[in-house]
Amino acid sequence: MREIRNKIDKNARIAVLCGGMSTEREISLRSGKGCFEALKNLGFNNAEMVIVDENIAEVLKNGRFDYAYNALHGKYGEDGCIQGLLEILKIPYTGCGVMASAICMNKEYTKRILSTTDIPLIKSVYIENGDDVIEKTKSLKYPLITKPVCEGSSFGMTKVNSPDELISAYNEAAKFNQNVLIEEYLTGIGCTVGVLEYEGKAFATEILELRPKNEWYDYEAKYTKGMTEFILPAELSEKMTQKVKEFAVKAHMTAGCSGVSRVDFLIVDDIPYCLEINTSPGMTETSDLPAQADVMGIDYNHLVLLILNSAGLHNGR
Repeated sequence: MREIRNKIDKNARIAVLCGGMSTEREISLRSGKGCFEALKNLGFNNAEMVIVDENIAEVLKNGRFDYAYNALHGKYGEDGCIQGLLEILKIPYTGCGVMASAICMNKEYTKRILSTTDIPLIKSVYIENGDDVIEKTKSLKYPLITKPVCEGSSFGMTKVNSPDELISAYNEAAKFNQNVLIEEYLTGIGCTVGVLEYEGKAFATEILELRPKNEWYDYEAKYTKGMTEFILPAELSEKMTQKVKEFAVKAHMTAGCSGVSRVDFLIVDDIPYCLEINTSPGMTETSDLPAQADVMGIDYNHLVLLILNSAGLHNGR
């Protein structure tokens, strides 16, 4: 990639939004710290870390910020809520807009949107409050995996080997969200690919292959050093590499994403199933996106700059 040109005034006041009120608060604080330090390294001396809590509307309204760099993860920060507030306050912000953020935060609605494309999806059922869980999952083959429909970092996810385990697993997921997605549990090659935008065009990063020490890529495997082997670039055929990248960009565009996203896949018998779209990928020292960008010659500071350049470009998406 050619040198990334800065499109933002170096004197701009930039609020780096982090923390928040979701289960991913601590991860967001780490992401925010990294992004803040990168902005300082890039010469944005008026950047400021803003720890988000229930008083964020007042803080933003009185802060006279020119831009917001969204380093929030999870509920209120990745689901369209903070995006809507920023639009009301007319503060341009990085990443995806209201609609794309809301859609991609909900795993079921993401699948419904992507079902209009040729992107493969794992068979699943959507459980709403009051549904008969056993009856509704009769069409699925065990083992299964239960997921809170709007949650990140693998919180509330459980592998289910038999109907006897299903209700307790469902109840665990329901602690996080009233509605739950239950998918068939498949084994294959787990991988993730970032999608960035440069001069108005979306492109895929290198693919990162994930080989967790645990049975699947759970919270411990994601955030404990040494619990997952990372293969970058992924050891895939050239044909599969191109297909996964193509599907990642297509998922990004179909969901109305902008600026940045990260798309997760599970490759089973040469079929790359799309698992979900993350509209505010982690930016910690161990996060996937910075590593993927670095392999392409985009260091952390310039990755932050590339994302910063997306501020205000989502056009309400």
